[in-house]
Amino acid sequence: MTTIIIEDEKPAARLLQRKLDKLNVKVGVMLHSVAEAIDWFSNNEHPDLIFLDIQLSDGLSFEIFDKIEIKSAVIFTTAYDEYALRAFKLNSIDYLLKPIDEDDLEVAVSKFKVRLPKKENETQNLSLDFEQIKKMLSNPFEKNHKKRFTVKIGQHLKVISTDEIECFFSENKGTYLHTFDNRNYLIETTLELLEQELDPVAFYRISRKFIIPLKAIKEIVVYSNSRLKIILPSYKEDEVIVSREKVADFKTWIG
Repeated sequence: MTTIIIEDEKPAARLLQRKLDKLNVKVGVMLHSVAEAIDWFSNNEHPDLIFLDIQLSDGLSFEIFDKIEIKSAVIFTTAYDEYALRAFKLNSIDYLLKPIDEDDLEVAVSKFKVRLPKKENETQNLSLDFEQIKKMLSNPFEKNHKKRFTVKIGQHLKVISTDEIECFFSENKGTYLHTFDNRNYLIETTLELLEQELDPVAFYRISRKFIIPLKAIKEIVVYSNSRLKIILPSYKEDEVIVSREKVADFKTWIG
């Protein structure tokens, strides 16, 4: 079985590749843009399975199917909400909501393997699927990463831009944002939800306790047990540590 990943965020593509390796699914090619995908499909035998992000760096992935008759099954990987995702469950194999859960990934791959003998018939329906999808979702997708947070201070509300945020952290079952001017604000969400809502290029979850923006990193120090310690400009309440299992992906994220 041949598999490719089409994903504009290279760290996310590599992370998905590692998860697929654990399932003995070998990824032969990783593509990162509409133009690159169109060129590759025009000059190569189509794979059995595509893991496809919706919006790539140079446009919607639908544009690939406008130019090329794709002869592959598709599993969508997306950061979009439940309402939008319903469209992709027509005749595609499955969708996976980012950040991709390994159990969900295994189920999706299993669905594909079960349906593999029927691939020829399913391929004939792919063009119809994408036309239906485009009709249901008439407006172009934009990655609606969260840009601001509203916090309550007494009887007042304060709007805080993500540009002002030095880190997010959890403490005593609460989630807080810490600003560059050294203030903490309780917010009504979780780090798990924030991980889906924030721009993954700008923010990274380094541990169960912290999400940090790239712009806030002042220093990176080698720490015990193959971990890394992050020095932030003003946050001093606790050590900000990159957990051991996150170190490799963190290094990829910071480039």
